[in-house]
Amino acid sequence: MKQKVVVLGAGRVGTVIAADLSWEFEVTSVDMDRHALEMLSTRWPVITQVADLSHPESMRDILQDADLVISAVPGRIGFNTLKTVIDCGKSVVDISFFPEDAFALDKFAVRRGITAVVDCGVAPGIPDFLAGFFAQQMKIRNFEFVVGGLHFGRTEPHRYLPTFSPSDVWEEYTRPARYVRNGTVVTMPPLSEPEFIQLQIGERPVVLEAFNTDGLRSLITTMAGRIPNMREKTLRYPGHIAYIKKLRQAGAVWTPDIRTPDDDKDEFTIMQITIQASEGAREKKFSYTLFDVYDPILRLSSMSRTTGYTCTGVARCVLGGAYQQVGISPPSYVGESPGCMHRIFRHLSERNIVLRQGEESFV
Repeated sequence: MKQKVVVLGAGRVGTVIAADLSWEFEVTSVDMDRHALEMLSTRWPVITQVADLSHPESMRDILQDADLVISAVPGRIGFNTLKTVIDCGKSVVDISFFPEDAFALDKFAVRRGITAVVDCGVAPGIPDFLAGFFAQQMKIRNFEFVVGGLHFGRTEPHRYLPTFSPSDVWEEYTRPARYVRNGTVVTMPPLSEPEFIQLQIGERPVVLEAFNTDGLRSLITTMAGRIPNMREKTLRYPGHIAYIKKLRQAGAVWTPDIRTPDDDKDEFTIMQITIQASEGAREKKFSYTLFDVYDPILRLSSMSRTTGYTCTGVARCVLGGAYQQVGISPPSYVGESPGCMHRIFRHLSERNIVLRQGEESFV
C-alpha cells in the first residue's frame, strides 16, 4: 500500500511538490483555490480537497490518515500551520517563509514524537545542507551565498516579477537582515550594503546587484560557535534597490506586475555558495553554483522546481526512514545526517537541477 502524503497549498511550489510525489505516493493537495486544484489534478494523479488553511480546525480530518504532511503555505500562516500539523501528530516537511522562530515548537514536537523539517527550499535549504555537511568534516572560517530568481526579460527594476509568493518577496525587503561576523550576530536593515557581482548567466556574464536579506535564518542558531563568518545576499538587476527604497519612503505598497505563463519561460534561478575551510594544515575553498531555467516539457518554472524538488528530496528521506530525528530540524541537521545530503543532491540531479562544484587548496 502506498504511503499517504498531504500537501498543504497548491501554489506554484505546492503544485511541483504534489506532482513529483504523486508517482510514488498517494498525494492529496489541499487549497481553497478550486481552479489551482483543478489545474493540478488534470495533469497529475493527485487527489484534491478544498479547504481554508488559515483555519487550523479545518485540517484535522484532512490530516488524519497522512504518513507525512508538507506545508507549502504563505509565510503569514506558516508558523500556525506547522503548529497545527505537529499537534495532529504528523511528521512534516515545511517550506513556508514564516518570520517566527521554528525552534519555539521544538519541545512541542519532541513531546509529540514528530519529525518536523523546516526551511526546505532552494535557499534556505541547499546552502544549509552544505553548511551542516562541511561543519562535520572540517573547520569552516567563512560561509557565504548569493541567490536570486530573475527573468531574462523585464530587466528594468520596476518590472521585476516575483518568482515566489509576492508577500514573501516583500518580507525580504522589510524584515531586518542578520549575518555573522567574527562570531557576533550583526543586524542590518534589509537592502543594505549593496554590491555588484558578476555572474555567468547562460552563455554571458551579467552584473547583478546583491544586498542583505535575512536568508541565513536557522544557520545563525545551528552553526553558532562553529562558523564565525556567515552571510547571505539576494540578487536583483542593478537599480532595483533604489526603486524599492523609494516605495518604502513614500509609504507605498509594492504591487508587482501580473505574472503570466509566458513569463515563467523567461525565469531563471541562480545561486553561488562559497565555503572557506581548513583541513589539517591546508586551506580549502569550495564553491557550488546553481543555474536553472524553465522546464519546457513539464511546463514548470525554475524557482518552483528548485524549491519544490529540494523539498521532495527531503520528504523522501523522511518517508524512506533515512532521516528520523525527532523535533524541529532545520536543513543543516539534515546535511549532518549521514548520506542525506548526497541523496538529496542525487534526487535534484535526476530532475536536471545540478550544482556545479569547484575546489581549491592552499598550503
